[in-house]
Amino acid sequence: MTKQKVLNIGIDLGTSRSVIACDNGVRTFIPSYVGFPKDTVSRKFFGKDILFGDEALKNKPALELHRPFDKGVLKFSDDPEKTVKDYKFTVNCAKQLLTHLVSLATNGEPGEYSLRGVVGTPALASRKNKQTMMDICEGVLDYVLVASEPFCVAYGLNLLGSALIIDIGAGTVDMCRMHGTVPAEDDQITLTKGGDHIDGIFFDLVKSKYPEANFTTNMLKKFKEENATITGKGEELFITLPINGKPTELNVTEEIKAACRTIVPDLVEGIGKLISTYDPEFQDDLKQNVILAGGGSQMIGLRKEIEDHMRKHLGYGRVSRVEEPVYAGANGALLLCRDMPEEYWTELRPAATATQKVAAMAAVKG
Repeated sequence: MTKQKVLNIGIDLGTSRSVIACDNGVRTFIPSYVGFPKDTVSRKFFGKDILFGDEALKNKPALELHRPFDKGVLKFSDDPEKTVKDYKFTVNCAKQLLTHLVSLATNGEPGEYSLRGVVGTPALASRKNKQTMMDICEGVLDYVLVASEPFCVAYGLNLLGSALIIDIGAGTVDMCRMHGTVPAEDDQITLTKGGDHIDGIFFDLVKSKYPEANFTTNMLKKFKEENATITGKGEELFITLPINGKPTELNVTEEIKAACRTIVPDLVEGIGKLISTYDPEFQDDLKQNVILAGGGSQMIGLRKEIEDHMRKHLGYGRVSRVEEPVYAGANGALLLCRDMPEEYWTELRPAATATQKVAAMAAVKG
């Protein structure tokens, strides 16, 4: 590696939130939004050509706002040949977002470093999706590996055996069973009912109850992220929304609970599939060690709701949550980044994945 310093970076480019963790101590996240001024006036107002994250959201009326990721992967990456123009534009948005995150990590001076990054992807991201992530990182990072997000969570927590990791994001819920080896494809499941699904259900329920209220999905999303709950107990929840231009307090207690509960049946069905297809001698070990991560894991009462469904459908189960649900994936990706021997980075092929490299590393260690 030709540059003086090496900076390892764990990266989670998420549908709703993008997170980095670096070995220089920088850890941060921003909403995964990129905004471009609509015209000459807005460009003069902002004094720049692009805005990111919260700044972009706060100035949405004056911007062309884009969220480049959907269901955990880049939009249009499943079949880029059919949407060449949209695909190229979205790659550029994602690359700009990653460049902004890296600038936060390097204090705007990435040239001082040789940048190595491990990027988390959905558990069953396609080969095209993974290659797209490599393309996004080209020109921003010097060395890149991709690995499934729940595997990164497990690696960071040293939960490499007898654990079932569930990473609940906005676009996907990614599940991975760990059993002392690099997880294979049949050890992982990706569900598409994540936080965005909850937002849509919440929107429909509130609109049905208060048809005269005026609001956007993003307004409800912010409320959900601060108040998401499944439990039947606790104080009532009110959101202030305009009705005929007048701010009005509306009770949405049952609506937010009902929306949050909608992901649990599919989630427990996925747990059941990973357990039932596992060695029967060790199925109980997985049931006893279900670990929740990701922003969606912070819903109040989710852990108990999953345990109740597991008790009904699988006999029993014990569920816990990681201490840092938002950073768990990026933290694990950073640790994986640090642990990779230098020879694997220098020999990296464009489409190589971190799990392949871990397998090779394990074989070398014997």
